[in-house]
Amino acid sequence: MINEYRILVLNPGSTSTKIGVFDNERAVFERNIRHDREKLKMFPNIIDQYEFRKQTILEILDEESINISKIDAVCGRGGLLRPIEGGTYIVNELMLEDLKNGFAGQHASNLGGIIAFEIASGLNIPAYIVDPVVVDEMEEIAKISGLSAIKRRSIFHALNQKAVARRVASDFNKKYEDMNIIVTHMGGGITIGAHRKGRVIDVNNGLHGDGPFSPERAGSLPTGDLVSMCYSGEYLRDEMMKKLIGQGGLVGYLGTNDAIKVEEMVEEGNQKAILIYSAMAYQIAKEIGAASAVLKGNVDAIVLTGSLAYGKKIVRDIATYVDWIADVLVYPGENELQALAEGALRVLRDEEEAKNYPS
Repeated sequence: MINEYRILVLNPGSTSTKIGVFDNERAVFERNIRHDREKLKMFPNIIDQYEFRKQTILEILDEESINISKIDAVCGRGGLLRPIEGGTYIVNELMLEDLKNGFAGQHASNLGGIIAFEIASGLNIPAYIVDPVVVDEMEEIAKISGLSAIKRRSIFHALNQKAVARRVASDFNKKYEDMNIIVTHMGGGITIGAHRKGRVIDVNNGLHGDGPFSPERAGSLPTGDLVSMCYSGEYLRDEMMKKLIGQGGLVGYLGTNDAIKVEEMVEEGNQKAILIYSAMAYQIAKEIGAASAVLKGNVDAIVLTGSLAYGKKIVRDIATYVDWIADVLVYPGENELQALAEGALRVLRDEEEAKNYPS
């Protein structure tokens, strides 16, 4: 007889909180709670929002007649913590301290572990996080940048990348730890990870580091030209950062970060849109090629995931460049709530052991 576990999962965003209740792998309730922007402005710091968001979550669960006393675990989105290896972590005091203080920066995702702990403590059940963006399994050789003062960092879509890689392995009737997979997450930011035997040994920093440009991020740039822009006297530091994150990529070239609109522009024959969208696919393919070199050509599958993977043109364009390396598989969307539930479920089922932070 298979035990059934009920798991509450939380994924806080800048102005919303996605929540879900899962019975094992099956979602029985999901809701994207949109918070009033003016209400959020009342809090001096992001971290001060946790009590407000927690109460909102509990009120909605009560309205939906979901009995929280029947929940076996609460799992929140991991935030900007210390670099740690992938896996499911139990929320402990040091993690709470780092989330509250913003060890690696303030971000709404920091609220995930805090709210999970607050709710779980009242129910005397465990609170977890799974595969936060700071997962670092990169080999030391991959961290060398070429400038001794700068080290390449692992910041990527770890939650979705690892969840999709596990799904691919399952579809192959294999274990994630027995496969070599290149996972390409394509959303507002784009990250390409070389997964070797269950570890992401190299990946581009999709936050504000390197790799292909994306709907709103500039990606890798000619360094000398970038330095010249920084010292031109025309831009402040914050203005330059906005150019790189938020105003780069598709939105900088085409005035929109909406890939659906860009694909419509392409279908209408807009030559600039055709060129820029094709260039993004070209850069993604180049990064996949680099990841295949990291894996020494031993690649079981190339996976395209994230919201952009719904786009037929970009998937087709990327595949034409890289399908000679390995089969290109498409797993569109992010499914982050599902990934959080699955991470907690593996621990509850004793399929893996919950890790202590920091690992």
